[in-house]
Amino acid sequence: MLRTFAARPGECSETVNAGIKSLYLTPALKQKPRVCIESMPSEMLLKIFSYLDAVSLLSVGCVNKLFYDLANDNGIWLKIYSSCLQPKRTIWKMKSEQTEAVPLGCAALHDKKPGYWKKEYILKQTAAVKTRIMQLAKPLDPYTGLPCKNKVAMKLSGLSWIIVLKDKNGKEHVMEKANLSFKHTSVTILWYSTNWPCLDVVSTLKLFGVTPLLLDLNMPPNKNGPRRLSLIAEYHLANLTESSVAVGADGLVQLFSVNPGLLIGIWKEKNEIAFVMVSLHYHQLLERSILGSATVQYAPPPNKPVLDDIDPEYGLHDYSLHLEMHGRSCTYLRGTFRNLFCRKGDIANGYLRLTVVSLKDNRKHLPLIGTLGLSWETDVFKGNVKDCYMMNLTLFDEIGEPFWCFSAPVCMELSSKTSGLYDYMGHIYTTNYADSEGKVCVKLVWLEETRQYIIVNLVLYVSTEKVNNWYGTNY
Repeated sequence: MLRTFAARPGECSETVNAGIKSLYLTPALKQKPRVCIESMPSEMLLKIFSYLDAVSLLSVGCVNKLFYDLANDNGIWLKIYSSCLQPKRTIWKMKSEQTEAVPLGCAALHDKKPGYWKKEYILKQTAAVKTRIMQLAKPLDPYTGLPCKNKVAMKLSGLSWIIVLKDKNGKEHVMEKANLSFKHTSVTILWYSTNWPCLDVVSTLKLFGVTPLLLDLNMPPNKNGPRRLSLIAEYHLANLTESSVAVGADGLVQLFSVNPGLLIGIWKEKNEIAFVMVSLHYHQLLERSILGSATVQYAPPPNKPVLDDIDPEYGLHDYSLHLEMHGRSCTYLRGTFRNLFCRKGDIANGYLRLTVVSLKDNRKHLPLIGTLGLSWETDVFKGNVKDCYMMNLTLFDEIGEPFWCFSAPVCMELSSKTSGLYDYMGHIYTTNYADSEGKVCVKLVWLEETRQYIIVNLVLYVSTEKVNNWYGTNY
């Protein structure tokens, strides 16, 4: 049997009121103040920043406006500048008629705008590193005539390459992860991803050389620090499949070539980008990858022609050629050809004709090693496009200076003409390349018995405009 008890009038309300009063009268627990580095006094932050090295100081300046202003402090950067570049702690100000020494602590701080010593340090430090890197490019390979320590210099400088694709709305897509393949006269770079922008909206592709802004040659390059971009080439990709040259295809992709040296693989079914490949010739590669800016390409010093009034065929003889034909992982041909010349009577249609391999001289016909093809890969698929390869050409003038250089993808096509050669029985193939400086024409024969290609004719056509500008002639 349940019993119920009735509360007296007012008893329940008094109990509730007492509980409410106790809640309001109980003192609240004090919360610990939240510590934030941005709330610290500027003097204390400057003290902390003074213990950072140059790379860390540049990085912390990217956090926010306050940190940027504090990280530009001339006192901190003057200390870094003097410890690295001026151990005597004096500055020499050059005037028109006299030279005076100024102590680093007074005028050097108060007379300069914030960030002055930061800029001075970066300029001098990068100039010193560039000078040392460029010195590695001076020794030449006697076989190729190109810098023999390019690969060492690239590794030492922390050099890498990225591509930036820009769509029609102005949005940029950066691709950094790349596979490198080094050859004797070029480096082939392959980018692949699953996050390519839609091909229909891509307008331009820019190729940059990337190096650390501040580099310590005694330590490995810091990949997470601030970097410097050098524009190497810019390609226009609007209407790519209509405006560029198709150089080959396999079951999955179709390859399109864009000068200079760019190759884009397009998925056949989806009409989307599968990969981007570029081949860079070693001639002035370090300069192009390091000495340019993010908006302006490196401009080589102009050639100063040396006139020769004695030689009536000046600029027509004593050329040398180094030729390399390769895929990404194999080399099909590598050779040097000397004493190339052109008679005045052979100049036609604005080109000098330099015959490297004559069709009639079978003693100089050249066999290729292996079957021509260019391999590619993505995250999931791999393939090989037959009859497509990279051609590296280096043509030297009579004193051994690089005269015409390129590295570009080319294709081999079956010719409808018969060979007319009694020494070979097989199909005839041709490879043709052209740019603003000249043309290359290669004729090959496929020998089924030995299953190899033989180069039976190789001719270079060099622009007379190029020759006249180089030698100061008037052909």
